[in-house]
Amino acid sequence: MTKPQYQSLLIIDFGSQVTKLIARRLRELNIFCEVHPYQRITEKFLTEFKPKAIIFSGSPKSVNDENNPKVPLSIYRLGLPILGICYGQQLMMHQLGGHVEGGIGTAEFGPAYLSNERNLKLLKGWFKDGSELVWMSHGDHVSIVAPGFKIYAKSLNAPIAVVADTSRHFYAVQFHPEVYHTPKGSLLFKNFVKIAGFTGDWTMNDYQKTAILKIRATVGDAKVICGISGGVDSSVTAALLHKAIGEKLTCVFVDHGFLRKEEAQEVLGMFKAKMNIPIIHADESNLFLRELEGISDPEKKRKKIGKLFIDVFQKYALQIPGAKFLAQGTLYPDVIESVSFNEGGSETIKSHHNVGGLPKKLGLKLVEPLRELFKDEVRTLGTELGLSKTFVNRHPFPGPGLAIRCPGEITKEKVDILRNADAIYIDQIKKFQLYDEIWQAFVVILPVRTVGVMGDKRTFDFACTLRAVTSIDGMTADYYPFTHEFLRDTSTRIINEVPGINRVTYDITSKPPGTIEWE
Repeated sequence: MTKPQYQSLLIIDFGSQVTKLIARRLRELNIFCEVHPYQRITEKFLTEFKPKAIIFSGSPKSVNDENNPKVPLSIYRLGLPILGICYGQQLMMHQLGGHVEGGIGTAEFGPAYLSNERNLKLLKGWFKDGSELVWMSHGDHVSIVAPGFKIYAKSLNAPIAVVADTSRHFYAVQFHPEVYHTPKGSLLFKNFVKIAGFTGDWTMNDYQKTAILKIRATVGDAKVICGISGGVDSSVTAALLHKAIGEKLTCVFVDHGFLRKEEAQEVLGMFKAKMNIPIIHADESNLFLRELEGISDPEKKRKKIGKLFIDVFQKYALQIPGAKFLAQGTLYPDVIESVSFNEGGSETIKSHHNVGGLPKKLGLKLVEPLRELFKDEVRTLGTELGLSKTFVNRHPFPGPGLAIRCPGEITKEKVDILRNADAIYIDQIKKFQLYDEIWQAFVVILPVRTVGVMGDKRTFDFACTLRAVTSIDGMTADYYPFTHEFLRDTSTRIINEVPGINRVTYDITSKPPGTIEWE
């Protein structure tokens, strides 16, 4: 398929965990961009892609490493505006004649304050009130700038925090403007694309049109099975596929027994009555419970669930003649936590049941039309596709469901207790009109029993913890500051209404260091 004729920006990925946030920032500015790993960047690629500007990402590597990630030197002779971020700054200096060094005293992790050295169009709107807060995450720093560059800002441990060669439109920053901990990061990107001459000619509607064309070109006359869970991701995937290929789509709803209360009935009703999409209800709850018996390690749980999903799809795929593709609602945060995105060098955090491809035995090719979107972008796309606002704004729900909210060994008893507690918790959040303020909220049943007193009698039941976080894209998150009134009332309801729980706690861990889910 021919690349859309939008003004295009190329993001070169050197393996940073937050590379995709660069793309997200640019999409907010209606800029069409693509992320590609540095290994693919050849002169032929650059000629075919025809970028209007280029951004270098960060990286866990050092430019002083042997076989460090790099780009062809010819990239600097294209006459294009280039912005280097963190490792991208260091690489630009390293390749153009500057010097980068590491060691004690050069690292900077977390918040830092920049001071201004001289005016720069890239930083227009910055430093109005003196220093500016940015987010640093680097071990090396630039010690000598390359010829033609000048220093425009510095921080305590990065004396060369912002440099530029304005005659060639080369800009480089040591901090990360793509993360939300750099408050004016979006303004920096806005300034850069303005310098590069972008007009902002790309929207989510354009993404939808491009995705539909890509789906049609990929699928052809074949039939597609779409795995749905009832969550926003899989439902938007199904709606997009249905618009692209119509009756060639059949949805398979795998009911693994780890869904929220009454969710199976809601999913079936929505797809059959409201969306008019063919759906097979694959009730395999007994299979999943049986196969997960005795497994407590979270990675083994996730991998076991992933394998069972594949087995179930294989079983139902045989009932659909002509099916050659399996569609999944994989999002970018799933991908970046599971594997190195686009061959980059990022670290693996945890496995996801719907990431990593399918075994050859399945005989189906994979279609993941949302793979490069964040949750809020999926919601925007869902609205574009005509899904109700109430539905698209539902909190995220993991594919493995309640199974990964049940640390330790899974039993039907524990899952049933957890399901009932979770329903009360969400009901409370809605009653207090907090649902739309929270990114995700759920209950975790703990693998311990605690002593309690109820009705003058000793109890020895499970403890649970409540989890609620605020976030923009799921990459970082902070706990929601509930009032004591809310926590007290919710704890009372759960203990009074859910047999099997006699203690409730609240998790106030941010991401990082924790993940949103417990497993």
